[in-house]
Amino acid sequence: MSDFSQPMPGHQPAIEGEATRGGNEPPSGKKRKSGGKSLWADARSDLLRSPMFVTALLILLVVLSWAVVPGVWATQGRTECDIGESNLPPTWWPFSLPPGITEDRLVDGHLFGTTTLGCDMYSEIIYGARPSIIVAVTVTLFTVLIGTTLGILSGYFGGWTDTIISRITDIVLGLPFLLGALVFLALLKSQGIIPLTIVLVALGWTSMSRIVRGSVLSLRDQDFVDAARAMGASNSRIILRHILPNSLGPVIVLATLYVGSFVAAEATLTFLGVGLPQGETLSWGITIQEGQNLATAGFSHLLVFPCIALILTVLSFILMGDKLRDALDPKGR
Repeated sequence: MSDFSQPMPGHQPAIEGEATRGGNEPPSGKKRKSGGKSLWADARSDLLRSPMFVTALLILLVVLSWAVVPGVWATQGRTECDIGESNLPPTWWPFSLPPGITEDRLVDGHLFGTTTLGCDMYSEIIYGARPSIIVAVTVTLFTVLIGTTLGILSGYFGGWTDTIISRITDIVLGLPFLLGALVFLALLKSQGIIPLTIVLVALGWTSMSRIVRGSVLSLRDQDFVDAARAMGASNSRIILRHILPNSLGPVIVLATLYVGSFVAAEATLTFLGVGLPQGETLSWGITIQEGQNLATAGFSHLLVFPCIALILTVLSFILMGDKLRDALDPKGR
């Protein structure tokens, strides 16, 4: 795995508007020319040439459109269910039909068959993307904000600030993520997007804080930071203009991986009965939970399609994160 604690090659910032040590640094920390292109331009060019990245990006754009405008994709409304058509596999199902289901009962118009309540499985997967994406994106935004802030404060100021933040991080890391989420959600005695988001944020910021702290530790004694201090720049200016921009690479990569991880975490906790409430919200975790019992009785389509949607989404975020890491860390190529 690439070492993101090191400053990005080719992205050594200078002090904007100020003289730099030796006078050889570029005038801005946002861009450094290398072969006529900045690091970000090189990264963008590499990413767009990667079939894996482009494929993952297209899949995620489709999933995001499910979450934003599900009505454009869904073939039926959320309440358009017929209990008389429950548990039907699609007409193209290549495997043996479930017990009690004959071919004359199969109904056209259900691409992925029907659910236990007789709803269209395809439409249910479309509507189920929204809560998963909302939880994952919201949790990622807050964990990035908290983790980056604490990581910068810990790495830049050091001393007792670093000691206190590091010990708090150690305590949170000492609690297993899934077990901790189960315990806290059980204590809250409340299910829904807000309680789930709060618990995931409370347990999910630690890795971001550690990564950012390591990156800041490697940056705070660099020449361009010393030059900024010599020119009288305040700590806040140094952090915002020089430390933070040079720490964005690993933050972006980790945030991309976070979104996929939190999609999986939401589905897992909902499947275990402590995440989103059944009957009020549609989500992939609920659909998987409803289908698990009948899947072993021959109704495997109840489990196959929502699992494929979940796996493709999580895998796409992971592949995007890997490609972003490679593109933003030229030393690791």
